[in-house]
Amino acid sequence: MKLTRAPNLITAHHWVNVLVMAGIPCELHNRYLSGAMGEIPAEQCAPEIWLMDERDEALATGILDRARNGPERNAKSWRCQSCGETLESQFTVCWQCGTSRDPLNDE
Repeated sequence: MKLTRAPNLITAHHWVNVLVMAGIPCELHNRYLSGAMGEIPAEQCAPEIWLMDERDEALATGILDRARNGPERNAKSWRCQSCGETLESQFTVCWQCGTSRDPLNDE
């Protein structure tokens, strides 16, 4: 089922990566249609993200809303459980050691 259209291919790839990292299987459609713009309507050429399972729609929509808006204004920084590095809230992976953020253990 189609979840959403992306404004461009770079954003579409980012959104797919965010969903896949959250364990939501999805596909990117219309990735090559930008060259056909003019021959077919522009809105039909936009990259689209399709879910493999429609039961993931609510979760995927929430995840993409957070990806579009970024962290809340007063979001706290977090400490890497592996190396102890302190990172700002918008980062989900430690730049120092590559460990993913564990939202259950945020400090």
